[in-house]
Amino acid sequence: MTETDTDGTPTGDSRPEGVPVWDDEYLDAVAGRLFNHYDLEREYTVAGERFPLYGELRVRHERHALHPSLTFAHHESREHVFVTELPEPTGADIDRLEAVGEQLRDDWIVPDETHHGTEFTFVIVADTLSPTVRDRIADYSNRTLIKFGYHGHYEISFLGVVPEQHTSVASPAADIEQAFRVWEPITRTEPSRLDRFLDWLSR
Repeated sequence: MTETDTDGTPTGDSRPEGVPVWDDEYLDAVAGRLFNHYDLEREYTVAGERFPLYGELRVRHERHALHPSLTFAHHESREHVFVTELPEPTGADIDRLEAVGEQLRDDWIVPDETHHGTEFTFVIVADTLSPTVRDRIADYSNRTLIKFGYHGHYEISFLGVVPEQHTSVASPAADIEQAFRVWEPITRTEPSRLDRFLDWLSR
């Protein structure tokens, strides 16, 4: 039987072999909520930025005809989560992380008819969030269709978390917020991005 914490999150000792464990208590608690759906890495570096925690969710859908070996209508959706620790983040920090997202759009996305969407979510774990930064995150929106949507879309979003104060603020597209609010249980109040992708495929 899988061991769980009081909020239903699997404990670190119950993780499958190969899932990293973080020395940071907060990040390790977050990882305990993510590892069932995301491939996780520690100390991930990309575009000159170091992220103590990185996660990737990949969903691939394909239809079968007559035999499982005969497939068609492939679609793929990915979400990349980058977690950084900044004691007092500024607007310049958000600009810098946004630039990382834009660079990865060019480096990582292969635009074709099988690409449904790629999401880049930047999570800032802070000691404090100024009102200006909170407003910037809450109002942030960056979703772009690729070739008028024929090659899917990409989206950048932000999440700011202050664990010591049990507070967070998220961009409208940052569905992952609950995973980072480790001080409260996860509840499902509306469809996740994954749910919406699967619903789109079923149409």
